[in-house]
Amino acid sequence: MTQPPAQQNQKPQWQDADWRDDEISLVDLAVILIRRWKAMAVIFFVVVALAVAAAFWLPTQYQYTSLYSVAEYTNSNGQRVAIESPASVVAKVQNLYLGPETRKLLEENDLESLPFEVKTSNPSDTLLLQLSSDATQENQQLVATLHQHVIDRLQEDQAELVESRKASLQRQLDSAKQALESAQQSSSPSAAELIATYYSRVSDLEGQLNELREGEITQHAVQSLEPTGSNKKLIVVLGVVLGGMLAIMGAFVMHFIGTVRESIRQRSD
Repeated sequence: MTQPPAQQNQKPQWQDADWRDDEISLVDLAVILIRRWKAMAVIFFVVVALAVAAAFWLPTQYQYTSLYSVAEYTNSNGQRVAIESPASVVAKVQNLYLGPETRKLLEENDLESLPFEVKTSNPSDTLLLQLSSDATQENQQLVATLHQHVIDRLQEDQAELVESRKASLQRQLDSAKQALESAQQSSSPSAAELIATYYSRVSDLEGQLNELREGEITQHAVQSLEPTGSNKKLIVVLGVVLGGMLAIMGAFVMHFIGTVRESIRQRSD
């Protein structure tokens, strides 16, 4: 009888033996960690100490917020409407006012740059402009000054818009009153209807004039109750987690280095 051909992909016994020698069990891992516990403890405490030091030296920042209510009026439907849309106000602050006022503040205080930024936004469903900055308490005065200067520039521009709107409404009111007087003196059959129309128009315009309100500061550089930015407790917790991971990795790296050295020493002998 003919023998079946030997399988070509059969591994030699010495390869299987080497493969089994390279295997490492959970018990071996535990032994490595136990033997290297001192090194693991050192790595862990060093990392945690660095995290605690970083959290301690990290400056505490608060958010300082200023709110400006834009100029508004009541339209013919009884709704409060901004003379200039909040989105347009935000764009003006970002592109026209913030840059020049920042440079002026830097020159006045002999600074190269500000240790904070100013974020401009319009809270949803409001007619408010919000200026916010994250800064330390030592820089609170700088934040308040810059916010005030930006809002002052905005108020000047808003005041001009209010005056323009007021003049426009006054012209319309004068025209409506003249038309009302003419209708009252008219003997036309439709005079009564015209009188009612013009009287309603006059009342509406007077209401818009009376309800016209200039912009105003509703909040100026108010400090948040809680610190912002990186949480110190979170930094310490992350330091503990990272310390544990690095300690375990360090134990295995040290074991690997020791094994390589022992192998080199045996071969050299």
